[in-house]
Amino acid sequence: MLGLRRVFAALLPLPRAGSPPAAAMSTLLISQERYAWLRELGLQEENPGVYNGRWGGRGQVVTTYCPANNEPIASVRQGNLEDYEETVKKAKEAWKVWADIPAPKRGEIVRQIGDALRQKIKVLGSLVSLEMGKIFVEGVGEVQEYVDVCDYAVGLSRMIGGPILPSERPGHALIEQWNPVGLVGVITAFNFPVAVYGWNSAIAMICGNACLWKGAPTTSLVSVAVTKIIAKVLEDNKLPGAVCSLVCGGADIGTAMARDERMDLLSFTGSTKVGKQVALMVQERFGRSLLELGGNNAIIVFEDADLNLVIPSALFAAVGTAGQRCTTARRLFLHESIHDEVVAKLAKAYAQVRIGDPWDSDTLYGPLHTKEAVKMFLDAVEQAKQQGGSVICGGKVINRPGNYVEPTIVTGLPHNAPIVHTETFAPILYVLKFKEEEEVFAWNNEVKQGLSSSIFTKDLGRIFRWLGPKGSDCGIVNVNIPTSGAEIGGAFGGEKHTGGGRESGSDSWKLYMRRST
Repeated sequence: MLGLRRVFAALLPLPRAGSPPAAAMSTLLISQERYAWLRELGLQEENPGVYNGRWGGRGQVVTTYCPANNEPIASVRQGNLEDYEETVKKAKEAWKVWADIPAPKRGEIVRQIGDALRQKIKVLGSLVSLEMGKIFVEGVGEVQEYVDVCDYAVGLSRMIGGPILPSERPGHALIEQWNPVGLVGVITAFNFPVAVYGWNSAIAMICGNACLWKGAPTTSLVSVAVTKIIAKVLEDNKLPGAVCSLVCGGADIGTAMARDERMDLLSFTGSTKVGKQVALMVQERFGRSLLELGGNNAIIVFEDADLNLVIPSALFAAVGTAGQRCTTARRLFLHESIHDEVVAKLAKAYAQVRIGDPWDSDTLYGPLHTKEAVKMFLDAVEQAKQQGGSVICGGKVINRPGNYVEPTIVTGLPHNAPIVHTETFAPILYVLKFKEEEEVFAWNNEVKQGLSSSIFTKDLGRIFRWLGPKGSDCGIVNVNIPTSGAEIGGAFGGEKHTGGGRESGSDSWKLYMRRST
């Protein structure tokens, strides 16, 4: 694995001191010899961004940039509303074929998709690293999540179904029949440009649905590359390509999907602000939505916690993916008796975080995704200072090409400071003191979002109180592990302003089906 990482690192250039700004770069990265591996994914200088059985696109040409150096990678011609209309019609026709295929045979197609992803896992992970900015091992891990959920879906294709219930009428049967909803729209965010689509599409497909995907415009190359892999599997099996359609585009396409009554389920992953707009548009037509929105996640550390677990866990949860996970730890509650000790140890650990090029095997921390994210980071740090916080480490932009900022720890703020209650998609950790269990459980729950949460303790009674009705109100509740990360076998999602949706494992498949009694 390490050797392979070094091979990929050698294929990619280190940012050069004094590099000209992106606007001055006339050569796309894909045109350079050292990025020739991008063509293994079927990518070229300009790529069609619409797939519905054939490739096309009549919309705006959008260039995507590498966050590590802000140099242009390649471009994608997005879809316009005419492309969208044509694609919906083809997807609806494709569904008629797909829904007639027995569920286990649909599972076999999904199995083949998983195998095809396995064959491209390193090169696709490298593209995620190049275009999104997360470190290489996380990019590969994200593709692995899609592979894993394909494996899960294959087994599920032989298990989905409803019970036969006792009827109160003599000679009658009471049956619960589950059928596919039809067409599932999937709108994904930049931070997990592969995995979130995988969670949705693999389960939706074995349930008998067709999918229409709109990824984030800033990770359009990932959307195109993934769809090319899926399309080949469908074509090899002589199935309509529109079973897994793609329309790259902006807000106009997303709005059309939200308002379209032909969209039987719309899965949206993104900010709470945009998610609320999507929910209202879908609800206005009495449609179905599955929302995976923001998270203002907390770790609570009690005085009996094992600090050898706490320090690496808090570091990974707060700094991983440069703080751009929906499950990133943004609040760290420390019992007053251990506050100073933990802050000192954590600051020391932060100082050892290896910052560098995402594709370098030694790098633990890469850039933010965009220049706008850097500005949001700086604004949040300034607000934290104005509200009484002290920056213990970090707080600045790193002087190097790309969108790099220092991982940051802020102490001294009250638990209800406005900035503490604001989800900033950046590596800022607010460290807060507490005295009693009851108050800190309440503080965990007082923010608007309810995605992930964690406590560190050895007290079994406290653990069960945390898991119980008066404990964490989040969709993901952890004990002695970080807030970030989730297993595909469990239902992933959160409560309150996180949206209430559930994806991936457990009985999440029911959201992609309709029940007849």
